[in-house]
Amino acid sequence: MVELSDENKTQFFIPRGFAHGFLVLSDEAVFTYKVDNIYAPEHEASIKYDDAELGIEWPQIQEGVLTSKKDLEAVPFCKAEYFD
Repeated sequence: MVELSDENKTQFFIPRGFAHGFLVLSDEAVFTYKVDNIYAPEHEASIKYDDAELGIEWPQIQEGVLTSKKDLEAVPFCKAEYFD
């Protein structure tokens, strides 16, 4: 887990095909992807962020957090699509 902020100016490289997720801890955030190809939504896949098999220790989530429709409809890790 890496915390990115306007104070630490940290960037994070995620290789093509790696699963990743983020949680905004402030009231507002600007999140920008730098990619190596055009956006192709037909190639997206989602894994449940709270899947017990992954055991991700997310920071305490406040009530009323906004979750995207895509994340709400994500599949468990055991049913995820994998790419070689």
